[in-house]
Amino acid sequence: MRKTIKTDEALVKEYLTGNSLALEILINRHRDKVYTSIIIFTKDKYLAEDLFQDTFIKVIDKLKAGKYKEEGKFKPWVMRIAYNICIDNYRKTKRKPRVVNSDSFDIFDILPIQEDSPEDKMIENQSKCKVRKLLDELPEDQREIVLLRHYYDFSFKEIAELCNISINTALGRMRYALINLRKVVAVKQIQL
Repeated sequence: MRKTIKTDEALVKEYLTGNSLALEILINRHRDKVYTSIIIFTKDKYLAEDLFQDTFIKVIDKLKAGKYKEEGKFKPWVMRIAYNICIDNYRKTKRKPRVVNSDSFDIFDILPIQEDSPEDKMIENQSKCKVRKLLDELPEDQREIVLLRHYYDFSFKEIAELCNISINTALGRMRYALINLRKVVAVKQIQL
């Protein structure tokens, strides 16, 4: 007796018609890949577990809202949701520095607190805005590499693992992205 394996698309349709077991099968089918990509990104087992749960909560919400339109591409769709949740978490935590005080030492006693002038902040924000607009003109695969490398400080090895590509491919995409950015800046004669 041969057991037929249902496609992701068929399981999504079953889930939407009320079969919650179909969602369980989908989660179990893709659990390892999604969890591994999250743990590679976070390097924290407990945070990865939280983000994994957040990913599938968002998957459920989007499925129920009818926002799943990528027929036959369930796994890449879930991976993109997981990736976006990781990026959002990274942005949140990067903005909030962790400071641990001991009883005898207060880090704020020795740290100089220096704020940029409003003019410096404005110039920096304008430059970032220009660069961000330039990045929007890159192909998606090149833009993703630049963002991960320069905005999120990922190594090329981490980028390769996260994007499921080779390190050479990541390096090549970065190279082409920089070439393309130089061309756009030269054509538009933008001053950063």
